[in-house]
Amino acid sequence: MTKTAVLKQLLSKRILILDGAMGTMIQSYRLEEKDYRGERFSDWPVDLKGNNDLLSLTQPEIIKSIHLAYLEAGADIVETNTFNSTKIAMADYQMSDLAYEINIESARLAKLAVDEISHKTPDKPRFVAGVLGPTNRTASMSPDVNDPGYRNVTFEELVEAYTEATRGLIDGGADIILIETIFDTLNAKAAVFAVDQYFETLGYKLPVMISGTITDASGRTLSGQTVAAFWNSLRHVEPISFGFNCALGAKELRQHIEEISGIADVYVSAHPNAGLPNEFGEYDESPEDMAVHIAEWAASGYLNIIG
Repeated sequence: MTKTAVLKQLLSKRILILDGAMGTMIQSYRLEEKDYRGERFSDWPVDLKGNNDLLSLTQPEIIKSIHLAYLEAGADIVETNTFNSTKIAMADYQMSDLAYEINIESARLAKLAVDEISHKTPDKPRFVAGVLGPTNRTASMSPDVNDPGYRNVTFEELVEAYTEATRGLIDGGADIILIETIFDTLNAKAAVFAVDQYFETLGYKLPVMISGTITDASGRTLSGQTVAAFWNSLRHVEPISFGFNCALGAKELRQHIEEISGIADVYVSAHPNAGLPNEFGEYDESPEDMAVHIAEWAASGYLNIIG
């Protein structure tokens, strides 16, 4: 049985556990600039602290250990450390040329962790979700309030960047492609187009998960779509799951998960934040608080994948 078939079989039987935040786990290591640089990038011309995806190259043991911690805690699916690993997002660090390498190495590290755990418990399948993040640019809106028609990225540029990232993730061993934290549906459409086009090149498809972001209490994405509009804009992709992550905590996200579960004819995923940041930029919601909310979602039948 293929991994895709196994994944579908498991989803038909129970709720699967997606891992948690990579960034907060990295923060716990209190890494400094020299840790991000490593030997290879010791003379890099710009600061690299904060480029978490680069750690797949300079601190691979840390990234692998984070994957292992989530797997040992019960995760069925681990996400690659590639949220910003497109040539577009990596341009901030003058590292656009490293995008493919970071994707392939990040997927490889996640797969190593999955294989290590699976060797101990071969009766429990685990999966690597190759993450395609939203990039730091938006194709739908102008970054210049004085020029509403201006765009700092084109659809074609996004497709090119997402294609390269997808190639790296699949070459590194990803079992699933996760298009996540979508705040602009046009960016997501570029990602979907790139992924589908690359699947055609390969001659086979991997399951695709899509996860958007409701940015505030209005119940809309940053580019202005409601939950229903967002679903209808991307349902043609026939993803294995559709849902929401980030921005809102579990309490605020509940109504949107309920809504999508009522209209989507695919599995539903959610991986909320630990509430909204407080005045110190930290999060007040505890794992126990979140568990109470998530348990109610599960009991109500809204969920298939939770992280």
